[in-house]
Amino acid sequence: MAKTIVIKQVGSPIRRPAKQKATLVGLGLNKMGRTRELEDTPSVRGMINKISHMVEIVEEKG
Repeated sequence: MAKTIVIKQVGSPIRRPAKQKATLVGLGLNKMGRTRELEDTPSVRGMINKISHMVEIVEEKG
């Protein structure tokens, strides 16, 4: 079974660069308070690191 992580959007994309907004959309987030369960891969971790000020890791499974 693959490892997964649950992330939650805690910051607003308003007045942020377009690349950061696109990264949020790529992770499946676009509104405050939304959560997503994603596979824990290096690419997902890299996306989270780029916008760490707007998301938080709620839970790590597996």
